[in-house]
Amino acid sequence: MNKPLVGVCLAVLLCGATAAPATAAGAERAVAPAVAAVDLAGTVALDNCSGSVVRVPGSQPGDPALVLSNGHCLESGFPAPGEVVVDKPSSRRFTLLNASGGNLATLRASKIAYATMTDTDMSLYELTSTYRDIESRYGVKSLELDTARPAQGRAITVASGFWKKLYKCTIDGFAHRLKEGSWTWKDSVRYTPDCKTIGGTSGAPVIDDATGKVVAVNNTGNDRGGRCTDNNPCEVDETGKVTVREGVNYGQQTYTLVPCVGTGNKIDLGRAGCTLPKPARGR
Repeated sequence: MNKPLVGVCLAVLLCGATAAPATAAGAERAVAPAVAAVDLAGTVALDNCSGSVVRVPGSQPGDPALVLSNGHCLESGFPAPGEVVVDKPSSRRFTLLNASGGNLATLRASKIAYATMTDTDMSLYELTSTYRDIESRYGVKSLELDTARPAQGRAITVASGFWKKLYKCTIDGFAHRLKEGSWTWKDSVRYTPDCKTIGGTSGAPVIDDATGKVVAVNNTGNDRGGRCTDNNPCEVDETGKVTVREGVNYGQQTYTLVPCVGTGNKIDLGRAGCTLPKPARGR
């Protein structure tokens, strides 16, 4: 996974995203009218990772805002395979950035609304601030999650709040399964080599340049050509064939999160269309 960092610049573990041999990408969506150039507005810096303030199409101005990052960026450490965290109290802090990467404010979480490293690598924090609070006080709008699966060949930007840096490339394809150490992720986005993401970029939003919407969350990459080990994910296709792509980075799609967000921005894993992993019974 794209390594979370501890303190100023000590890499912990993981480095990148999630991939597998390219599979059919599905029909290309019509290109939307060009939007303003992608920048760092609405991204956040965690103490060890990147993230962004996000909303779904149904989010309202008075709803508590949400911050998207990786499951492996949790303050409590990596969730175990099969583990799903829901509604866990948290007071984590995030540094909100403006378009050029300047620090605007410190935002605070009230809880971890959802997090897992099973099938995907995602964390979603609920903040003590609403979208209206953030926009009126700091002039920054949240980033919207796309409701549709991204398409191969789309121009994207990985916007890292930790490094205050933009990585630009295109979607090279998709990994049926991406395996890294104990974890396996499904239908991961593979970037072209231009996106040379590094430790600290974990959790950064992957933004479609044409729409300005978030289509994935950056999470890992193959550092040294290793096969399915920590920091060296491998792609596994439908037949079980393993492919290693040294130096290639990956992200986890986020459109699957949208159906799971209900009224008031509350996570509801029982909503129609919600396919995210659920906690084991009794937890």
